[in-house]
Amino acid sequence: MSKFPFDQIGHSSEVLDRVVEAYGFTSKLQLAEHFDMASSSLSARFKRGIFPADMVVRCVAETGASLEWLSTGQGKKFEDAELDIMKFPSKKLVDGQLYDSGYVMFDKVFFRAGAPLPADPICVQDEKAQFILDQKFAEVFDGEWLVNIEGKTSIRTLTRIPIKKVRVSGVGMAFDCALDDINVIGRVVLIISEGN
Repeated sequence: MSKFPFDQIGHSSEVLDRVVEAYGFTSKLQLAEHFDMASSSLSARFKRGIFPADMVVRCVAETGASLEWLSTGQGKKFEDAELDIMKFPSKKLVDGQLYDSGYVMFDKVFFRAGAPLPADPICVQDEKAQFILDQKFAEVFDGEWLVNIEGKTSIRTLTRIPIKKVRVSGVGMAFDCALDDINVIGRVVLIISEGN
């Protein structure tokens, strides 16, 4: 049995209009470019009345839009629960090296209210904690960062000091160096650790 009345699916032009809306495009030409098809081919799809299953499935996968809404125009455009979940890569930090460790699903409510969500998030796990980092940043400022120093990666506390220098602390002895002497990978935005 169907989860929604499939016989209520409208003409292909109505479905494709909703696909354009789900992507946030302002024109059909943008949709044609996104699907790497000629505008005349897309125009034919709007006119012929056949359900554009390939485009709908891809739209669901890429935008998270509801299949029911795309197909019939009924129900929610997006499922709210899915919009609150972020999926991003996870890495394990072992002996100064990063290793792929699949993906993590993370609820956005764990981030501080009012703070922007990480633009390019990654989770890094070591033996003590999990660190949620943002790999996209305009500049380095005081705080905890994932850095690579002479081939070894670790979470360090960085403190800016005058003339493009930084004090590196947190593991072993603190030292000062030029910002260009270290490779800053990402800023720690959240730490998840077990209680003692």
